[in-house]
Amino acid sequence: MIRIKQAAIVGGGVIGAGWVARLIENGIDVNVYDPAPDARQKVEAVLENSRHAYRKLTMAPRAKEGAIQYCDSLEQAVASAQLIVESVPERLDIKQSVYAQIEEFAANDALITSSTSGIMPTDLQEKMKHPERLLVVHPFNPVYLLPLVELVGGKDTSKAIIAEAKTFYTSLGMHPLVVKKEIEAFIADRFLEAVWREALWLVKDGVATTEDIDDAIRYGFGLRWAQMGLFETYRIAGGEAGMRHFMEQFGPCLTWPWTKLMDVPEFNDELVDLIAGQSDEQSGHYSIRELERHRDDNLIAILQALKVNDWGAGKILGSYEKMRYDLTSADEAEAIVDYSQPVRTLDLLVPPDWTDYNNHMNESRYLECFSQATDGFLRMIGVDADYVAAGNSYFTVETHIRHLDEVAALQPVYATTQVIMGKGKKLHLFNRLFHQDGRLLATGEHLLLHVNLGTRSSSEPESAIADNLVAIVALHSKLDKPEGAGNSIKQPEAL
Repeated sequence: MIRIKQAAIVGGGVIGAGWVARLIENGIDVNVYDPAPDARQKVEAVLENSRHAYRKLTMAPRAKEGAIQYCDSLEQAVASAQLIVESVPERLDIKQSVYAQIEEFAANDALITSSTSGIMPTDLQEKMKHPERLLVVHPFNPVYLLPLVELVGGKDTSKAIIAEAKTFYTSLGMHPLVVKKEIEAFIADRFLEAVWREALWLVKDGVATTEDIDDAIRYGFGLRWAQMGLFETYRIAGGEAGMRHFMEQFGPCLTWPWTKLMDVPEFNDELVDLIAGQSDEQSGHYSIRELERHRDDNLIAILQALKVNDWGAGKILGSYEKMRYDLTSADEAEAIVDYSQPVRTLDLLVPPDWTDYNNHMNESRYLECFSQATDGFLRMIGVDADYVAAGNSYFTVETHIRHLDEVAALQPVYATTQVIMGKGKKLHLFNRLFHQDGRLLATGEHLLLHVNLGTRSSSEPESAIADNLVAIVALHSKLDKPEGAGNSIKQPEAL
């Protein structure tokens, strides 16, 4: 597998900046080169949104963010890079010129990728010294949220490079789609172009406004496409008889003069003014940054909903979260932990949507923090994804929370876990939630039972888990009993 620790982004526009966000979120250091005077400002604006998005996208442990360096020259950007991402304007001559400069300064084994949305890689690599390492890696905006990435090799691209790239982009939480045959605009953009052509005619002919067309997509088939795509959607439309019945029923429609996909309206100032004017009326009251935030929040909600059902893009997110948890477990296993004290099991910034009307974290999220702290401790003792997949886990059967102080959105909190009892099937934990400034925000006391997931009944943990608990309990038994442990809700004295 390609081991990428240092990447270079050449071109800091919307797509280049999105790649910066996706890469640093996965712990990869990134050099950025773009000669435009406002390039850094534009990249940082995208990163502000991406960080906001990742705080909400998943509760899986995030990698330590990779470092960003803004470079004064292309040579400085690519010299040490193992991955070089070209995201310059869509002109073949410009891209080929950039590749010549990259090959002059980059290592001979550096992977060079293009974010082009339509130029064929064979044309891109025509003048390269090492064309076998050039691969089109076409993402979709926003790159840091949408998982699809099209991998397109040219006639000289190494098949081994494509295979390794597929593994690498999967590790970034993406769905790499290898395009089997080189073609202009690849797969997804050819669909988009067809829809775009028809939409231009509908607006030009006065059949619909830009808002009408967007409504037709977002309130109708767009929701179906988001989870099932095209063919699976139509398979269902065929009823019990499936796709064959659908094709037989609706196939004749293909000869009807419904669409103008082989024709386009004249692209003139009048059409531009019509489209732009309707678009301004539809969305002009939002800034682009505001629209991006709404877009990201909606995408996160859809991704999370699909993840619950292990479907479509949500399945990709679920796999990525599992990988993040597994990597965190490995890091925790290698870390030197002082088990003679309550162990640190959670670190996070309070997500904005965890707060109520006064911007303070609401009470349900205190339980969320303690749930994550408990999961963190369980991973430390070996109750990880593999253990659960083998049919074993711990279930929480009782919880008591004390709310002691407030915390606002985007403030840092951490939790510690102390084992009060861990013997046989029972595990008794005491979690404390702190603000980074040291304030104790809440405590959570939890009783868990080890469960066989096959029988859904309590069971003894495997010996390795039991042994880990015995060692920690021996150390934690020397600690003072936590204040509040064993308490129930106390009734105030009558006034």
